[in-house]
Amino acid sequence: MKELTTRALSGIIYISLLILSLKSQSALTVLFFVFGLICLAEFNKLIQLKGFVPYLIFIALYGLFAYWQHFANTDRGFTETTQILQVITLFVHLFLIKDLFSEKTIPLFKTKQYIVMTFYLTSAFIFLNLIANYNKTFVPSILLGTFILAWVNDTFAYIVGRTLGRQKLFARISPKKTVEGFLGGLFFACVASYFISIFTETLGFTNWLIMGIIVSVFGTLGDLIESKFKRQANVKDSGVIMPGHGGLLDRLDSIIFASPFVFLFLRLLKHVS
Repeated sequence: MKELTTRALSGIIYISLLILSLKSQSALTVLFFVFGLICLAEFNKLIQLKGFVPYLIFIALYGLFAYWQHFANTDRGFTETTQILQVITLFVHLFLIKDLFSEKTIPLFKTKQYIVMTFYLTSAFIFLNLIANYNKTFVPSILLGTFILAWVNDTFAYIVGRTLGRQKLFARISPKKTVEGFLGGLFFACVASYFISIFTETLGFTNWLIMGIIVSVFGTLGDLIESKFKRQANVKDSGVIMPGHGGLLDRLDSIIFASPFVFLFLRLLKHVS
């Protein structure tokens, strides 16, 4: 009971911080900056990347995209730079998916450590910030809806997997995950997308439904990839900052991996609508 209470309290604090920060673009930018640094510290431990250079890269890139207009006094070049970041990020994500399925361990030579740190983790927080500023307008409800989809998927994947799960999804990486759990999380995320479309009045049900599928599929892949990093590092959790949950990276791994794909869908939606 004590462990359950501790887990619930730390989860409530995490969710409250996120929801409160949605009141202000500046507050959200600062929150993701802090979250990013914490996740970076946890991830660097997993891949044994030491020194201050990773933090300098994070601060420089995150600051550039978050305060582009403040630094340059114009939006000129911002879209093109974002597209370049997205293309590289998606390629790195695809290679991580390839490593998940084809490699016993994810190769982590020095160059790849920096590539993964930059385009798997650092860029994720940039895209989360950009999702909240969809179409260059602060629309926090879209970001909140994305997080809700991730929370619903994770919660019901766990519940359905525990009660009905039989077929292992990826036994050598995450023995507790099941095909039934994955399908359960996907189904309830799709159900949640209907209610999100009603209460946010932003993208419409069809678009939120597609978002639910994107978050479920790529969120699950992100969870598995982080599990593989932890297995290689021979640790159960990425950290201890959230009692009862582990590290902050453990709570954000799904949304971190899904964020560039969500942003890509929003960009495509903007051009076809």
